[in-house]
Amino acid sequence: DHGWGSHHLVMGGAVLGGRFYGTVPTLAVDGPDDSSEGRWIPTTSVDEYSATLASWFGVSGSDLSTVFPNIGRFNNPDMGFLG
Repeated sequence: DHGWGSHHLVMGGAVLGGRFYGTVPTLAVDGPDDSSEGRWIPTTSVDEYSATLASWFGVSGSDLSTVFPNIGRFNNPDMGFLG
């Protein structure tokens, strides 16, 4: 793994379905989401998805930064897709 974005499907009874989380980028060179030369920066980190799942599995909020050292760099440690 050399990046912090990816595509994920989360399924199960606790999932608040029917929603799309994150933003689909416009994949055009020099488009609004191109940072330069066809490089698109993800809007949602793998850490955000993982921290949401970890919290649901019982990891405390105070331990999230230990489990996911980069979580403090992102706005949303709980994406709210689990009920």
